[in-house]
Amino acid sequence: MATRRIVIDPVTRIEGHARISVHLDETGRVRAARFHVTEFRGFEKFCEGRLFWEMPAITARVCGICPVSHLIASAKAGDALLAVAIPPAAERLRRLMHLAQIVQSHALSFFHLASPDLLLGFDAPPEERNLFGLIARHPDLARAGIRLRQYGQEIIELLGGRRIHPAWVTPGGVAAPLRPEHRERMLAGWPEALRLARAALDRFKGTLDAHAEEAAVFGTFPSLFAGLVDADGHIDYYDGRVRFVGPDGVAVADGLDPTQYWEYLGEAIEPWSYLKFPYYLPWGYPDGAYRVGPLARLNVAAACGTPLADAELAEYRQRTGRVALSSFYYHYARLIEIVHALEQVGRLLDDPVILDRDVRARAGRNRHVGVGAAEAPRGTLYHHYEVDDDGRLVRVNLIIATGQNNLAMNRAVAQVATHYITGDDVREGVLNRLEAAIRAFDPCLSCSTHAAGTMPLVVDIIAADGRPLRQLRRDAVEAGR
Repeated sequence: MATRRIVIDPVTRIEGHARISVHLDETGRVRAARFHVTEFRGFEKFCEGRLFWEMPAITARVCGICPVSHLIASAKAGDALLAVAIPPAAERLRRLMHLAQIVQSHALSFFHLASPDLLLGFDAPPEERNLFGLIARHPDLARAGIRLRQYGQEIIELLGGRRIHPAWVTPGGVAAPLRPEHRERMLAGWPEALRLARAALDRFKGTLDAHAEEAAVFGTFPSLFAGLVDADGHIDYYDGRVRFVGPDGVAVADGLDPTQYWEYLGEAIEPWSYLKFPYYLPWGYPDGAYRVGPLARLNVAAACGTPLADAELAEYRQRTGRVALSSFYYHYARLIEIVHALEQVGRLLDDPVILDRDVRARAGRNRHVGVGAAEAPRGTLYHHYEVDDDGRLVRVNLIIATGQNNLAMNRAVAQVATHYITGDDVREGVLNRLEAAIRAFDPCLSCSTHAAGTMPLVVDIIAADGRPLRQLRRDAVEAGR
């Protein structure tokens, strides 16, 4: 009896390239499923020998979607190497840019990448199930997504001089203070952005009943969740301590120092992926699998810490329970975080300290090791630098949110495959659901620097003796072949 393999190559509507393979036993039932990352980019290695001052600008080039997250984590590692506390205005301005990054990245993920499935249907024809189909069927929602992303990018541009890869955040603070006229432009666009975010959230909540099946099987399993929280237990995108909670919401570990991450995080390697598999070290591999990102942040936090987002969080928890175990709810959590981020943007813009001119602490290298951490849109991001006496890097380690979700993404694919696939008669809508299980995590494979190349989505059906029986490629399936 032959075993078979279904391969999807490439995975579409994600940031980067990947492949999914589903292995069937001789009865046609799913035996295993894997999410393969075949890219290797090498940022950690080719940064060796560079001065640490250059690292924020260099590592921002890791990704065009979330460059600010790398700027923030890198600059915080630089602060540690300088052994300085940055001025209050500089911290507020960094937070402001980072919140704008959360808004624009989450808007891209929900409106452009995920909503064609959610609003047009997972089984809709592929030629319609895309951004252009969304514009045709739901032009108001498509415009809202464009406008929300634009608002976040405008803040980044007004602060850093460009929307993509700004070099304004630097070790010791930021390069220049906020100009009063730029603050007024940010304030002018804020009410519309908040209105659009709340409307989109209401629209999504109206679709939940129609997606009960997907919510039940798109990565619904017990796991650990991790994220940064402040002293009050609120979500903190810029700073804070690491908290791990279990599937029952009880803290497994709390108050962990992100600059000592190696004490509680391990990284495993599998031969079928270049992307490493981080895990919670005390529980071992793979039992220490955990999730990060919007879903995890809402699970680990006592509250968001702003009134509108906290009201939405209370309703969210009524729907999902105290801890949401379904990865489908990443979409829901993302929209709540947009509201939360915008509320914080409003608070910061109303703070007079944000216009202070003192925005940079100046010093030389005072330490040989520096670690910076922040909550990127997709989860906790760590930058770890070791330098020589001249401040040149001798070792770089980047632990990316997508890598931390790697074990969970593989479990999600296996769960969806097991639910929908029996035999080799696989409909295009089933392939799309396999991809959608990955899209829920909004993986950023460009950021996954332990990984190189391009990765497509292909389904191979392989016999038990290893003979290839059939290969399903998206172009063939879409053409009806």
